[in-house]
Amino acid sequence: MSNQMQIYILLSNPKTWVAKMIGLYTRAPFNHASIAFDPELREVYSFGRKHPLIPMYGGFVKEDIHGGVFEKATCALYSCKVSKETYLHMRNYVKKFEENGEQYNYNFLGLLGIILNMELGGEKSYFCSQFVSAVFQEAGVKLLDKSAGLTTPSDLSTCSFLKLVFRGNLETYRELYCYSRRTAASLEQHHLYAAN
Repeated sequence: MSNQMQIYILLSNPKTWVAKMIGLYTRAPFNHASIAFDPELREVYSFGRKHPLIPMYGGFVKEDIHGGVFEKATCALYSCKVSKETYLHMRNYVKKFEENGEQYNYNFLGLLGIILNMELGGEKSYFCSQFVSAVFQEAGVKLLDKSAGLTTPSDLSTCSFLKLVFRGNLETYRELYCYSRRTAASLEQHHLYAAN
C-alpha cells in the first residue's frame, strides 16, 4: 500500500468582480486559487465571495465548481504528491477553517499588499492563493520561496513539483472526470490537456 496521496490546486478564472479586478492588474489567465482533496473536485476550498450577490462579503468557502461563478470558467488543475501523514494534516487544518468559518474574512487589504510587495491583513483574513499556500506551509510543504501573504495564483503555477494534469474549460473537466466514475488513476493515465 502506497503512502503517497494527491492534493490538488485548482487555478481558475471565475466570473466574479474580484477576479476581474485582479485580472486587470495581473493580466494572468487565472486569478483564483483553491485547494482540493479529490480529483472529482467534490471537496474544494478557498477564500472568496460568500454570497453570489454581495461581492465584498467574503471569507472561507467550500466551493461548488458545478455552477454559479464557475459555470463558464477556465482552469488549470495541478496535483502534488504528499505523504499520507501530510495529506491528513492538511485536511485537518482545512477542517478547522470549515468548523470556524465565520471567524475568517477575505483579505482585501492583502491584495493591495501584493501590489506594494508587503504583507497586509489580519491574522484571520486570507485571499485565495494566500490560503492555499498557508495550508501547504502549515503541513511543512514549501511551495515557493515567498510568504503565503505575497503568493498569487500565477506564482502557484510556477511551482516545480506541481504536476499540471488539466488545462482548459472547467466544464470539460466536469464532463470528463466529475460526472463519471473515473479516478485519479484515469487522470494519471490520460494526462489530459484541453484547449481553452
